[in-house]
Amino acid sequence: MAAVVLLILSKVTNVYVPIFYKHAIDALGEPKAQAVAVPVALILAYGLARVLAQAFGEVRDAVFAPVSQRAIRNLALDVFGHLHALSLRFHLERQTGGLSRVIERGTQGMEFLIRFMVFNILPTLFEIVLVGAILWQLYDWRFSVVTLAAVTGYIVFSVVLSEWRIKFVRRMNDADTEANAKAVDSLLNFETVKYFGNEAHESRRYDVGRRIYENAAIRSSRTLSMLNIGQGAIIALGLAAVMVMAGHGVTQGTMTVGDFVAVNAFLLQLYQPLNMLGFAYREIRNAIVSMERMFGLLDVPAEIADKPSAPALAVTGGEIVFDHVDFHYDKARPILHDVSFRVAPGNTVAIVGSSGAGKSTVSRILYRFYDVAAGRVLIDGQDIREVTQRSLRAAIGVVPQDTVLFNDTIYYNIAYGRPEASREEVEEAARLARIHDFIMALPQGYEATVGERGLKLSGGEKQRVAIARTILKSPRILLFDEATSALDTRTEQEIQRSLEEVSRGRTTVVIAHRLSTIIHADEIVVLDRGRVAERGRHGELLAKDGLYADMWRRQQEAAAQAEKKVEEPASFRAEGHLRVAE
Repeated sequence: MAAVVLLILSKVTNVYVPIFYKHAIDALGEPKAQAVAVPVALILAYGLARVLAQAFGEVRDAVFAPVSQRAIRNLALDVFGHLHALSLRFHLERQTGGLSRVIERGTQGMEFLIRFMVFNILPTLFEIVLVGAILWQLYDWRFSVVTLAAVTGYIVFSVVLSEWRIKFVRRMNDADTEANAKAVDSLLNFETVKYFGNEAHESRRYDVGRRIYENAAIRSSRTLSMLNIGQGAIIALGLAAVMVMAGHGVTQGTMTVGDFVAVNAFLLQLYQPLNMLGFAYREIRNAIVSMERMFGLLDVPAEIADKPSAPALAVTGGEIVFDHVDFHYDKARPILHDVSFRVAPGNTVAIVGSSGAGKSTVSRILYRFYDVAAGRVLIDGQDIREVTQRSLRAAIGVVPQDTVLFNDTIYYNIAYGRPEASREEVEEAARLARIHDFIMALPQGYEATVGERGLKLSGGEKQRVAIARTILKSPRILLFDEATSALDTRTEQEIQRSLEEVSRGRTTVVIAHRLSTIIHADEIVVLDRGRVAERGRHGELLAKDGLYADMWRRQQEAAAQAEKKVEEPASFRAEGHLRVAE
């Protein structure tokens, strides 16, 4: 409201500038004795009016800045929060680079829209009405009619041509989004590009979008020149017509030279913001196009949403029950069918099976990245679809197979499990994950950065950071999704002991590929093509001599073969044979 008041004061002061100018010029032509003093006062009033008009405008901008910036911040925060609320399916299909450009352009468009709508479009329309009324009152209705006709023609021409140009702007934005998505994707996969020597191929992919952008930008630039020429012609015609009328009035004695100059000043003063109005309209249309995509993100529904008034999960013992669960990503391709098992409070259950059997899908369902198609999943008797996602995920600690770290310090990545934890707690978690000594050996210790996606660390080191992060979270339920798959045998054994310590007294689900890591589980569930094929303890399943026993034998044979190759005599290896053992 303060900004609007300052805006009105600025415009009212602005229209008085030509009036002071007119009186000063007319006073200069009067042969009276006081003629020297009067123009000086009027000229000073003219200068003061110009200064005040600008000052009111600047103060208005300063007053309104917190309003516009808060609106932009809130909008960006809404979009960011909504993106985190969307399902895993959405994020698996998105392009990070393109998404970031959509948000960036959308917030910039929002800022431009707020600033120009409030301080350019509306004030200019207000000034047009004000000038038209003054011209009518001071001179003749024909001055107002010609002025308003020129303004109307200018606005109509600008709107029509800008609407025609908007398709080129959309094409530019789409091409820019696509090119940026490819660039970010390529840079994130820098090593892969180098492995295959595909730098030229990546440049060609990137150039496809840039070429489309280039062509659209050229068309946009040329049509902009057409628009500017047309706008200039309309302004010139309107100005010339009014000046002819004013000149005729001076020759007829109905108007003074001051009136002639004042009319010219009024129109020049009016056409300057009007010219900006054309620019503002074009940019506002561009901004709206940019905002369309960003608001489109807000329209994407959250596939997994809490029910209204859903209670928080109340974890007592930590019992997990999969009750006749069916699941599919695509109806034509079922993943799990009639899967049932129970994890008693404080027990450990391992899920094993061949690749594609549905092991990792179990973890995604338990964490409610997806909802089941049939059946239900219970924690302490509560259907996880009936409680809040936040409380569910707070109760579960996950160590995934593929660990991606934030491009920050090691301390930050471990403390991410519980940001309010003390440094002593963070370091204790690192000790339990057997990574504290490695960190302390680094020149920067816990303040060492891990690089983009943690690429400065080895796979095993990243995995241990992830384990430390989950230990720090101290959840009631633990989920290890092939948590030691990236580790060498010795490190795996060390961390396995740590995991056993951490798991003690906690309900634990272990999804494993190496069967040697789960032989002490309270129960082992064997999945085959999405169904429970076998279940029992390690010894019981070996005695059944079924699917699990066959998997065990094959892994033991592979391990023995690898050990045999490592122990080959040096004389044999020196003959040029290379043996790589896991």
